[in-house]
Amino acid sequence: MPRYRSRLGTFAFSLGAVLLLGSTIAAAETVKIQGLIKARSGATLVVETKDSPNLNVVLTDSTQVGQIQGVFKVRRKQMSMAALIPGLAIQAEGNYNDQHQLVATLVKFKGDDLKQAESIQAGMHETQERSRQNSAELEKHKAELRAQNDALKQQNEALNQQKGELHAQQEKLAAQQQKIAANKAAIEAAVARFGQLDDYYILDETTVYFDNGKVNIDPKYKPALIELAQKAKTVEAYIIEVKGYASSAGNTDLNQRLSADRANNVANVLLQEGHIPLTNMLAPGAMGESQQVGNNKTAEGQAENRRVVVRVLQNKGVAGI
Repeated sequence: MPRYRSRLGTFAFSLGAVLLLGSTIAAAETVKIQGLIKARSGATLVVETKDSPNLNVVLTDSTQVGQIQGVFKVRRKQMSMAALIPGLAIQAEGNYNDQHQLVATLVKFKGDDLKQAESIQAGMHETQERSRQNSAELEKHKAELRAQNDALKQQNEALNQQKGELHAQQEKLAAQQQKIAANKAAIEAAVARFGQLDDYYILDETTVYFDNGKVNIDPKYKPALIELAQKAKTVEAYIIEVKGYASSAGNTDLNQRLSADRANNVANVLLQEGHIPLTNMLAPGAMGESQQVGNNKTAEGQAENRRVVVRVLQNKGVAGI
């Protein structure tokens, strides 16, 4: 009996040693990094760390996402993957795959860092609005150039028919050519300047309007949302952006909540009925009373401001630009 107990003790000790060694090896394989999200393409984050300027962090269905809370930053609030947006400082844990990508098991961040990243995203939207306005102005210039070119062709035909007025026509032609050259130079400079204002193409867009004080979606808008979702799935590495707005009539805090609820309800339709993966959705933006598009002194203008704008985005880097 003592010999049996001795053997049993030796076996238990050996088994404990093996388990301890196994847990030590598993722990050694876990990688922890800190960095800033530079870009996001679907379930892949491009993170800048102190050791790598472009580390690919891959999200999976089992990745846990949390917001650090509490005075000592030890509590963690479960968050959606949609909160992982460009500009957000994160801490990630996981293992490298054979492509040297970090497959994340845990991603966490601070609430203040998320607010700052969301502010950056809101600023990008305003920049995109200015870029579209500038693009429209450029198109106007191009149309003028085409009209001027047509006029030049007509004038050249007239020169062949009216030899007596050749000298005057040539002077006029030279002046117009100088104007065209100046316009072309201005357009090229504007393209070079405005083409660097954002990193995304807007490939599709739809708007959902709401009744005063309401957050529920009118059923008539659902077909357009589902159609947008289907088109988005044909785009490589697409991202869905949802931003909610309210009119400036009434209480500011209430309007902020209304814009958030409206954006969340539209996002839920895209997720549940449009079957958009969570990894392809940006966090719904609550823009409140910002970016009013209608005159809030009229009922019609207020109705235009009570809206949610949904856009399908594609990163220019993915598109090869």
